[in-house]
Amino acid sequence: MRALFRAGGPAAALMKSFCALSFALSLTACGSSNGPFVRPPADSIAGGQKNNPSAAGAPAEHIGSGPVKVALVLPLTQASGAPSVVGASLRNAAEMALTEAGSNDLTLIVKDDHSTPDGARIAAQEALAEGADLIIGPLFAPSVREVGRLAHGADKSVIAFSTDASTGGKGVYLLSFLVESYVNRIIDFAASKGKKSMAALIPENDYGRVAEAAFQQAAARDNIRVMTIEHYQPQTLAAGAQKIAALGDQIDALFIPEQADAMPAVSTALTTAGLSAKKVQILGTGLWNDARVLKLPALQGAWFSAPENGGYNAFSARYHAKYGSDPTRIATLSYDAVSLAAALAHTQGSQRYSENVLTNRSGFNGADGVFRFLPDGANERGLSVLEINDGIATPISPAPHSFAGAS
Repeated sequence: MRALFRAGGPAAALMKSFCALSFALSLTACGSSNGPFVRPPADSIAGGQKNNPSAAGAPAEHIGSGPVKVALVLPLTQASGAPSVVGASLRNAAEMALTEAGSNDLTLIVKDDHSTPDGARIAAQEALAEGADLIIGPLFAPSVREVGRLAHGADKSVIAFSTDASTGGKGVYLLSFLVESYVNRIIDFAASKGKKSMAALIPENDYGRVAEAAFQQAAARDNIRVMTIEHYQPQTLAAGAQKIAALGDQIDALFIPEQADAMPAVSTALTTAGLSAKKVQILGTGLWNDARVLKLPALQGAWFSAPENGGYNAFSARYHAKYGSDPTRIATLSYDAVSLAAALAHTQGSQRYSENVLTNRSGFNGADGVFRFLPDGANERGLSVLEINDGIATPISPAPHSFAGAS
């Protein structure tokens, strides 16, 4: 298993320390694993006691018994009050990370935000009052904004999981899979392979708007000519595909930032319009790393960017062995955040969660590969490029294992 590390400048010493700690982080990537979850009984929680955080003000669950307190603000229940599979998976991954860290530096203060901004605010207030030196989570954008505001006032850092880049900022660092990283990687790769003239088929939703902005910036940076951008809703998808097909040889690539559940309709529209990856190089993002997408006829030969699969698969196997169920895909975010928090607590003293430490340019290595936080709160990840053939996604450009040479 690959150790979590930091390198470069003061990070050179960190690498040695982190490796000695044997943090069990493997290079990973984007698979789909959304099996049922069964929360372990109270007496299975390592290093601490469990209380039921079913309402604001209820006693928190504590995992570990180290001197450094780190809050874990998660949607353990939905806004309706029902248990959250995602929140439970994030919580279990955090416990697993602390166990595998092999050190006794942290106490995790687990708080339920009830999937609401108000719940997140109350959870953060309570955690800060209990002495939390860092907040990990929450997941949803409005909750991240609430927690970030409180943490800023207390001069504490946050490592959050929202995919909305606007929620990040000074002191609020996003560990999530950001669409901007996916877009930059796939467009840069296409340009390196000689693609010079592109079209885009963009869904009219929030994800599409963010992806479009990143696409235009990447195309300008790579001197790619954008022939057309067709926006669509379900009822206009076919017409948009026909307009792009009419461009013929004027384009050599087509970018489609669509989510997995909508891609069967997209594939049908492309086929009807006479478009396929055999005629024009089709490009997508990590949301395509899903069995439903990989088997679609129009996408055989398409390229998309994503983390590599090995690390996630190793993490998932260990998780299943420990909890008897599969983790949700984003459980690695919690795992990596807690592993990083433990490593920094062990090596960095009072500066462990400062901006200078968290935004080290050399970055860190986790279950989803190398990543680094940017001063504006966004992140960069080492992503691979995969090609779809015969229902299988095969890497054609490996993910980098360091940021050496990157700007």
